[in-house]
Amino acid sequence: MAQTPPVPAAELPPSAQAIAAVTQELAARFGNRLVTSLAVRQQHGHTLTWIPNQPPDAVVFPQSTDEVSAIVKLCAAHGVPVIAFGTGTSLEGHVNAPYGGVCIDMGQMKKVVAVHAEDLDCVVEAGVTRKELNEHLRDQGLFFPIDPGADASIGGMAATRASGTNAVRYGTMKDNVVALTAVMADGAIVKTSSRARKTSAGYDLTRLLVGSEGTLGIVTEVTLKLHGIPEAISAGVCPFPSVKAACDATIVTIQSGLPVARIELVDDVMMRGVNLHSKLGLPETTMLFVEFHGSEEGVKEQAERFGEIAAEFGGGPFDWATKAEDRSKLWQARHDAYWAARTLRPGAESVATDVCVPISRLADCVEETKRDIEALGLIAPIVGHVGDGNFHTQPMVDLANPEEVAVCQDFIDRLVKRALAMGGTCTGEHGVGQKKMKYLEAEHGAPALAVMRLLKRSLDPQNILNPGKIVTL
Repeated sequence: MAQTPPVPAAELPPSAQAIAAVTQELAARFGNRLVTSLAVRQQHGHTLTWIPNQPPDAVVFPQSTDEVSAIVKLCAAHGVPVIAFGTGTSLEGHVNAPYGGVCIDMGQMKKVVAVHAEDLDCVVEAGVTRKELNEHLRDQGLFFPIDPGADASIGGMAATRASGTNAVRYGTMKDNVVALTAVMADGAIVKTSSRARKTSAGYDLTRLLVGSEGTLGIVTEVTLKLHGIPEAISAGVCPFPSVKAACDATIVTIQSGLPVARIELVDDVMMRGVNLHSKLGLPETTMLFVEFHGSEEGVKEQAERFGEIAAEFGGGPFDWATKAEDRSKLWQARHDAYWAARTLRPGAESVATDVCVPISRLADCVEETKRDIEALGLIAPIVGHVGDGNFHTQPMVDLANPEEVAVCQDFIDRLVKRALAMGGTCTGEHGVGQKKMKYLEAEHGAPALAVMRLLKRSLDPQNILNPGKIVTL
């Protein structure tokens, strides 16, 4: 009879003795920067999803890379899991602690280490948020463009390979991270690259760690690309008769080479929530929120050309504005879409999910998804960074009703299957976490998943770094 293979240490909860030993040593070193109260632990297991809260055994607040290294070395010595925490805004269960352990909250690592304006880059600690960074950069005429809806931390954004509304022009985190400092599973401190914009020296450790969700190393410092604040910015909204018309207009806009900075889909259901939450007073029909960057004359020409494209698909009029306060109100409403959706069914929980498909299949995928939502009777508004084929849907579900939960899960399964059949991915920017692990083999194939497991085992043989995420061992 075949023997059952041994379970890696961190796929079982650590012993009470191990947790007690680690907690005692952390308390001696960090004092009141170690917290074990239930409320704080549950806050650090919060997932903004329907996955149950799985709190860590303790939360510690380091103030330097060396302190993170010391914490990891201690946990490694006792086989205790370590979960890195930024701002807790991820949506796929990334920060849950299914096997207990120590949560490392990076919120006190807030230094902007250096800004090299002449090189258009900066070095920041992992706890700096995107809004804090842009506030720091503003007086130098620079900005960092990646903008997920939440005011996420830079370390968390690197770990989850985050994106946002500007991705169609400026790319995602993988395109804007130059180098990282990370603490590995044995506590070693690794710098993945220099500040040079190109290199062919060795393996690309930067790209390996970007998007690894704290399972291969804990990001403590990030070197980022910066951009000059554009001379002129115009933004506005354009109504469309259907999601298909809006998506078709987006496809033509991208294929024509029009240099759009942001082009965001908001369907009629989400527009109702946006009006309720942000008091915009816009027509409750499918909309594209659009923004152009460039010279005064350039943005005017781009806006006019987009208006012509929209009209070809029954859209318009395209109302646009250049005042900063008008643009800020518009984009803040878009960033608040998660909370806006919750106004559509008070008391229900949001189950946000996303997929991404090649731009040529966008209209088909969104239209089929919209039909599926209506056929199932779900309240599930759609928004999307449609310039790169990425869209989100947010079913509102009564989690106490097993039938509703089953319908929602079936809907998400079909959404992912649809995206994969169209040459897409199960997650465009939310990451894998716990919730999307089951789709990875269908997307990548068993051999690729085996390589991912091999990487995990090689870099984290004890499986202590955020275990139970992306791949199981």
